[in-house]
Amino acid sequence: MFTPITIPFGAKALFNTVKLKPGVEIEDVELALGEMCNVVKNTYGGDKGGFIGGQVYKFSGFVSDEGSLSDSRSADDHIAIITYWNSFEEHEKSHADKAFKDKFDALGKLCTDSKELGYDMMWQGVPE
Repeated sequence: MFTPITIPFGAKALFNTVKLKPGVEIEDVELALGEMCNVVKNTYGGDKGGFIGGQVYKFSGFVSDEGSLSDSRSADDHIAIITYWNSFEEHEKSHADKAFKDKFDALGKLCTDSKELGYDMMWQGVPE
């Protein structure tokens, strides 16, 4: 559950921002989020559906002065879910499945918005 992941070159990345409803705390969504991630990992992993790995981040409130181009330094409280897949088609097939939809709907009841964007890998590297 808390082990490092290795992402093969050419993997597809999906970046999902999930905005929490006012008054909803991260502790309120942990169970729904954990159940959703568990379904993805166990149901669609590897040859079963193309899921490679993923990460979940809680927004810390930090906005970089050095890495931001806009003057705005505000952002709503949210969670970032980053998943890696063999293809966008496998991702969409898994997310259309009832097993996933049921868990995502439970998370959605605690949120105001969710947007999931797909990315093609252009580069990856580590320090030499």
